[in-house]
Amino acid sequence: MVLDTEVYSNTGGQSSKATPLGAIAQFAAKGKRIRKKDLGLMATTYGYVYVAQIAMGADNAQTLKAIREAEAYPGPSLIIAYSPCINHGLKVKGGMGRSQAQEANAVACGYWHLWRYNPLLAEEGKNPFSLDSKEPEWDKFQDFLHSEVRFSLSSRLIQMRARSSSRLVRIWLSSVTRAMSARLRKTGARRHNRLIHRLNGYS
Repeated sequence: MVLDTEVYSNTGGQSSKATPLGAIAQFAAKGKRIRKKDLGLMATTYGYVYVAQIAMGADNAQTLKAIREAEAYPGPSLIIAYSPCINHGLKVKGGMGRSQAQEANAVACGYWHLWRYNPLLAEEGKNPFSLDSKEPEWDKFQDFLHSEVRFSLSSRLIQMRARSSSRLVRIWLSSVTRAMSARLRKTGARRHNRLIHRLNGYS
């Protein structure tokens, strides 16, 4: 179980490979300029690891289903849970007491995706990838960014850079959403397995 706070939370909130594009953190005072490492999708390339991305505040049923499937899976399992952190600087009334609601907002606007990858389905000839979150409501994306201090910058010059960063973040997340949807619709188990083998250098 990985609690993804998107920073090094235990040591003061430093930027890490999990920090998203445009976010402010220690060692990224003007906003991180490169995208975050997608740990979940990287883990799926092994082909034999159960992987799920969850956000309890957004979908309790999906969270419980993923945990049960991961526990039952006869092999390594990885669950990545979106975890709002005090270093995010939630500006909503109630602060960290509203972290569950913030998780729901993150999923609704497309900032965070809910999905599961179960290799057992591939053995049954089914697509192992399941996209559980709905089509993002992109009109809520800017409101989500503005609700966290890490995406808020003060001076006019840096605000212009922040708008550029938020645009890049949205473009990236849109491409991720499209890729996941296409993978869900078109990728059959055999084609997916061939992709996994190529990525692992087996063919």
